Amino acid sequence: MFSRILIVCVGNVCRSPMAEVIARSRFADQVAGLRVESAGLAALEGRPADPLAVQLMRARGLDLSGHRARQLTPELLREFELVLVMEAWHVKQIEHLSPVSRGKVFRLGHWRDFDIADPFQQPREAFEQAAAGIERGLEDLAKVLR
Repeated sequence: MFSRILIVCVGNVCRSPMAEVIARSRFADQVAGLRVESAGLAALEGRPADPLAVQLMRARGLDLSGHRARQLTPELLREFELVLVMEAWHVKQIEHLSPVSRGKVFRLGHWRDFDIADPFQQPREAFEQAAAGIERGLEDLAKVLR
């Protein structure tokens, strides 16, 4: 199992923060010293998680209240063994930003061939769909890593 996982979306206020806390919760008992963090391809540094993301995670017993967005950098990418993204084009963007990342960047929906749509400025249903996609992708990842 990987011990350093970075999860990336665009703004780092909806999908990747939700995936970060879900993954940390899901894998914490399985991996000693697990480090799960998130970043955005176009993050507004310091912005808190979207209130709908905070609400959905709170309903799952997870806390996003302290999250602050941060920008993805090549230096950050070097710190992690596995990089998980939400959409196919994110893989290409990251590999362009840091060609040495090729081979460690995967879409969360890779194993079932799906993207997780951005719920930003969408109704609660879009956030619920994104969270369900994240959970499905992490479930698939867990099966692959067993």
